[in-house]
Amino acid sequence: MTDIATLIAQVKTEAEREPFPIDVPVYQAAHLAPTEPVLYAGNLKASLCFFGRDLGRDEVHARQPLYGAAGTLVRQGFYYAIHQQKVHDKAQLATVCDRLLLTNTVPYKPPGNKAYPVSVKERFRPFVERLLVLHWQGNQIITLGTEAFKWFDPYGRRGEVNGFFRRGDRFETSLQVTLRAVDDLGLEHQKIVTLSPLPHPSPLNQRYYAQFPQMLQNRLGAIAF
Repeated sequence: MTDIATLIAQVKTEAEREPFPIDVPVYQAAHLAPTEPVLYAGNLKASLCFFGRDLGRDEVHARQPLYGAAGTLVRQGFYYAIHQQKVHDKAQLATVCDRLLLTNTVPYKPPGNKAYPVSVKERFRPFVERLLVLHWQGNQIITLGTEAFKWFDPYGRRGEVNGFFRRGDRFETSLQVTLRAVDDLGLEHQKIVTLSPLPHPSPLNQRYYAQFPQMLQNRLGAIAF
């Protein structure tokens, strides 16, 4: 099986193959090549993955997904679930990466923080599939926001994922889907994962932002990690 460094190199090769929207000035300010992917942070042996939409400015500078304002809420919530302590220190919060995988639908930052079009998501889907199926050893995924959850639509039965997201109890219940990934030899691998959606913890999400910390604790209380 391809090692994780090779997978990251393959993502970069794909990014260089044909242009797509990237927030180049942010990468320049961070002294990072715009085609250099930030594919994941954390522990590939962790049982739990947080799955977001794409990178923001803070994530590019830190070379980690879920590092900015929204990601800090996630990290603080997970830290609290483990230690029953509230912390704000970035170095302390970074310790949660020992027990988590953090990744996104696309390992790049779009201009203007607008979601990538479907064509870009599909272009990088095979690499995210390989990360989740071939490299990550866990099976619990907390998705953050609509875009992140609906990325998993191809892995459920027809209409199942979108139908689940229309339910009023979607943030309290979970859904199992079967991920698929094709390795470098053309062999397909499958993995059953449990999706537990939450709203995106952005300060701009006025409907759910204040509720998010408790919603996250409820989720974590129901998951073995």
